[in-house]
Amino acid sequence: MINDAVLLNEWHVVARSAELLPGQPLAARLLDEDIVLWRSGDQVLAWQDLCIHRGAKLSLGKVEGERLICPYHGWVYNEEGKCVLIPAHPEQIPPERARAQAYRALDLYGWVWVTLGNPTHLPPAFAEWDDSGFRNIHCGPYFFKAGAPRVIENFLDVAHFPFVHEGYLGDPQHTEISDYDAIIAEDGVTADNIRVWQPDPDGLGVGKHVAYTYRVMRPLVAYFVKRMEQTFSIYFVVTPVSEFESKGWMWMNYNYGFDIPEEELRAFQDTVAGQDVPIVESQRPERLPLDLQAELHLRSDRTAIAYRKWLRQLGLSFGTA
Repeated sequence: MINDAVLLNEWHVVARSAELLPGQPLAARLLDEDIVLWRSGDQVLAWQDLCIHRGAKLSLGKVEGERLICPYHGWVYNEEGKCVLIPAHPEQIPPERARAQAYRALDLYGWVWVTLGNPTHLPPAFAEWDDSGFRNIHCGPYFFKAGAPRVIENFLDVAHFPFVHEGYLGDPQHTEISDYDAIIAEDGVTADNIRVWQPDPDGLGVGKHVAYTYRVMRPLVAYFVKRMEQTFSIYFVVTPVSEFESKGWMWMNYNYGFDIPEEELRAFQDTVAGQDVPIVESQRPERLPLDLQAELHLRSDRTAIAYRKWLRQLGLSFGTA
């Protein structure tokens, strides 16, 4: 396990809720820790993916009712993580230390969230989730061989739109970024009224300027809303699988375009994410520099600068330098 005090006490997405089927354990990985997920009735459970007996992966086993059974020697664990049956010695009461390492888990916003520590907060609120005026479309996971802070910072960056996403989110003939403010507060970073030119922001075939508001609510949870005649937003979460391996998960939210096929909207985002991946993976140093003297910065980088300052205030060591 990667022992970063900040991220150990955060909630992280490790799977889609729909992936975790009754009766079937599911393997996941978080902060270099192998995890097994399974359902017991209405509960979502997350344990270290390890049988205490001989170290086999519990995710290779099976679920029977409210019990998870190891695939190697059939040890039976109840929903509290305690071994209640050793088939080779059925008359023996399993010792107290025959217990799985349990972690807290939540089923929220269509995702399974897990924490390896003890956070004092819930995952950040997702306003559009319960708003019937919005259509929510899931995208990802997107895989990056890169540190999670690098992935979040790329999400916050609009100056790359004309070059990495030419014809989709930007145009090399329209590269100027308007001036804006990025504010650091105790609960994160907010950058408001970032105006950029886009070739077809609302699907009408007409290029124009649009305004973005970005928020970073937790170290690896970010959000933007783009306001035109309509509203489009993305709720974005990055899973730190290991220091230089990440997964990005997102919900795209529209209060328009209800007649556009979901597959078409998702394909657009898949293309955009596919353009980002090689760029982010190429960045050096691999760890995000929190010393602002380590790289050059412009006023168009204000959101990234604020993000780095906030991470430094939090004391994040994972994926940073």
